[in-house]
Amino acid sequence: YRGCAIPVAWDIMPGNKPGEWIAPAVEMLELLSVAIPPRMRVIVMADRGLRSPMLWKAIRSLGWHPYMRQTANVVFCPDGGTRTRARDLVRAPNSAFIGRGTAFRNESKRIRGTIIVIWAEGQSEPWIVLTDLAPDEAGASWYALRFWIETGFKALKSVGWQWQKTRRTDPARAERHWLVLASATILALAYGSREEDAEALGRLPSALRAPPKAAPERGNGRGRIMGVFSRGAKALRRRLVKGRMWRRIWLLPEPWPSPPDGLKVVLHPKPPDIPL
Repeated sequence: YRGCAIPVAWDIMPGNKPGEWIAPAVEMLELLSVAIPPRMRVIVMADRGLRSPMLWKAIRSLGWHPYMRQTANVVFCPDGGTRTRARDLVRAPNSAFIGRGTAFRNESKRIRGTIIVIWAEGQSEPWIVLTDLAPDEAGASWYALRFWIETGFKALKSVGWQWQKTRRTDPARAERHWLVLASATILALAYGSREEDAEALGRLPSALRAPPKAAPERGNGRGRIMGVFSRGAKALRRRLVKGRMWRRIWLLPEPWPSPPDGLKVVLHPKPPDIPL
């Protein structure tokens, strides 16, 4: 949410002990699915360490769409083409390939899906993401949202609630503590939203009593001087000290990231021309 992340489910296990980690993730998704409206399209993003066939199947069984990052050497065979390294589907920066086909070399592990290979200007190598969405439905830059999770960890730790200083050792008690942290994070982001929206409209936050029709527009690559969480946490502390909490706060998401200007995208198969 606006450059940060809101914890919605977690499973805390004892440290320095071997154990299953995909199964708890699947269980969390199943528990979370009860709270998600059936009409809502859900994109589940996962880093390379979570690229499990079991997780892929679990996400799809819920009617959701996996967006799983792959290693640079993953093999992909576009429909009607030959098997090759996915990274070789783009030849130069500022280009992207989004195509349907079959991923992985091992026959028992192969997955039918859409590969997104995007090489942005200034990056040393392309990102490679596998999804089940059709090529013309999958956003080339959506995976950038996953990096907001890192900011979410900072909010829980050094930038915000200082979770790294906890003395708790019982996982069950730590899980209950995280419920407090998640609730506090939502509150801070809501306060930060009102502050940021008021600034965009040239008004004082105390004078903005209702959310605008849309979140402030931010161009590609335009960063924030101060994150929404940090801004909201400071405003929340000021209001708590004064004993004057805002009655109206809101969460108003930004549009999802769009491809960089000038990015050359190849869709495979090419969508048919539709006469006007």
